[in-house]
Amino acid sequence: MSFNPEKALQFARETLDIEADALMRLKSRLDERFSLAVQLMLHVKGRVVVTGMGKSGHIGAKIAATLASTGTPAMFVHPGEASHGDLGMITAVDVVLAISNSGESDELVSILPVLKRQGIPLIAMTGGPGSSLAKHADIVLDSSVAKEACPLNLAPTASTTVQLALGDALAVALLDARGFKAEDFARSHPGGSLGRRLLTHVSDLMRTGDQVPSVLPQAGFSDLMREMSHKGLGASAIVDEAEHILGIFTDGDLRRLVEKGVDLRTLTAKDVMHSNPHTINQDALAVEAAELMEQFKITSVLVVTASGVLCGALNTHDLMRAKVI
Repeated sequence: MSFNPEKALQFARETLDIEADALMRLKSRLDERFSLAVQLMLHVKGRVVVTGMGKSGHIGAKIAATLASTGTPAMFVHPGEASHGDLGMITAVDVVLAISNSGESDELVSILPVLKRQGIPLIAMTGGPGSSLAKHADIVLDSSVAKEACPLNLAPTASTTVQLALGDALAVALLDARGFKAEDFARSHPGGSLGRRLLTHVSDLMRTGDQVPSVLPQAGFSDLMREMSHKGLGASAIVDEAEHILGIFTDGDLRRLVEKGVDLRTLTAKDVMHSNPHTINQDALAVEAAELMEQFKITSVLVVTASGVLCGALNTHDLMRAKVI
């Protein structure tokens, strides 16, 4: 067995050319049947049930996942398992998207009469317009290709690329028709970076109670230092008796005072604080806190209630641990 690097590159480029051509041909033949399929899936009362065998099944599982994550309730049912009980997962309020390049997969064809008897709408994605699948379908989406990228014209390559792209096109058209927003996407992806950015609030991450460093304005400088050291935030709020924020003192402020040679022993918290510090509401998104810190080049921010009372604190380490930044 010998390896020819140039021949490998040639096959790669030919594969991409064949599949790109298949996609452009698909684009040119899209018609009102695509719109009808989108409309049917948009108004389904149940789920879009995607099914397919072999490589088409793998593509179908991905299409079902994409639909579900973009606002269209969907699931994948294996046609082989459907004949042995899983057909019960499909109800009369669902719509079925069946995928088969030939349209003659035995496992898929065997369940078609049952679906039709139940009155379940069927959308076929197939390269066989005269196939058994196409004849049973209410809507046929033509996913045919001139040839596979496989040099033997056997392994599903261009055909599965077309199926995948057509599934993406359905999902995107449905996403738009539903008015699906980034916030909706985040709700179905709470563990992803977008989900964390759009769903995590300051109140979810902030330090509260005894973890929040704060002193009264008359507190001595040594008391202020102990509070900052004990709470480990690198800063302390200065508050009045009602917990309204009067100011803040940070590690950076301490360094600047030391550099100036100020006698700190006689000072109070009020003497060294910065008035009107940057704060953020507890109901704000955590990403807003990150943007505030970036904008003003600060590493921590005090959190307030709607009435302006100190209720928490947050620093960049808290945001990093939560993977917001």
